[in-house]
Amino acid sequence: MSIIDERFQELVDLIPKFQNESKKAITEASKMISVAFRNENKVLICGNGGSAADSQHFAAEFVNAFSRDITRKGLPALALTTDSSVMTSIGNDSSFENIFSRQVQAYSKPGDILVVLTTSGSSTNCINAVLEAKKLGVLSIALTRTEANISQLVDLAIAVPSENTQHIQECHILAYHVITELVEKILFEGADS
Repeated sequence: MSIIDERFQELVDLIPKFQNESKKAITEASKMISVAFRNENKVLICGNGGSAADSQHFAAEFVNAFSRDITRKGLPALALTTDSSVMTSIGNDSSFENIFSRQVQAYSKPGDILVVLTTSGSSTNCINAVLEAKKLGVLSIALTRTEANISQLVDLAIAVPSENTQHIQECHILAYHVITELVEKILFEGADS
């Protein structure tokens, strides 16, 4: 079997497992985020590397729109991975481990939601962001892998049953696309979930 066939087959095998194990958590995340937006709160999103890019992608789906058949207002979501001046000043003056927690401190208020994407589930800067969110009354959701350290700290974990980073990230994309679609349906079409 070629690498192409192997990688595709791994993902084909993983997606039904992820669907079965995460359906309830994806539904709950959609409801939590919908409540936050209804209450005029915002969603802050962070992650490292590919997950940093996914943080920006996820935020863009809320700020712009996911479904092309719904005309709606922009929803307040902010990727904490985009301001290089803020991140490098915190990293330089304090520590890279504080680049997200300091922004959570600056930008969030009770009722907001922090979403962290971490394939390892042990990224210190993501864990610190969650701990800061807890201090401030901000709910937290992690998109991670099964048996991740961060899952014990957040209010809700969406865990991919894999150790393969690329497949974890691929499943995270699927999860946040579904979450965005459900949030739009809840807020703008009156759906339950």
